[in-house]
Amino acid sequence: MANTPDFATYEQFWPFYLSQHSKPKTRCLHAIGTMLGLLAIALAIIFFSPAWLLAAPVIGYGFAWVAHAFIEKNHPATFTYPLWSLRGDVQMTWFWLTGRLASELAKHNIRD
Repeated sequence: MANTPDFATYEQFWPFYLSQHSKPKTRCLHAIGTMLGLLAIALAIIFFSPAWLLAAPVIGYGFAWVAHAFIEKNHPATFTYPLWSLRGDVQMTWFWLTGRLASELAKHNIRD
């Protein structure tokens, strides 16, 4: 994808990932989508339901892509770095839930 730098490691990708999620509403929608996507996976396991498994990425990425299109106004890195983007979604959500996201953003000089 144009405007997406090349990265050799996830550690190099992570600050870029955060920079693409600079607005609080974007991060909130990503966290909601990630948590609902994980819930859908859990429901698929609990109820042995492939429908929930198929719904998980639609739910998770649906929230994220809406945020990128209408709030952040950039392109998701998912298309270039799908696994690192998924890892970034989970890591950012975890940092958000544990109250560590603000310090992580500051560490990488990312401001709202």
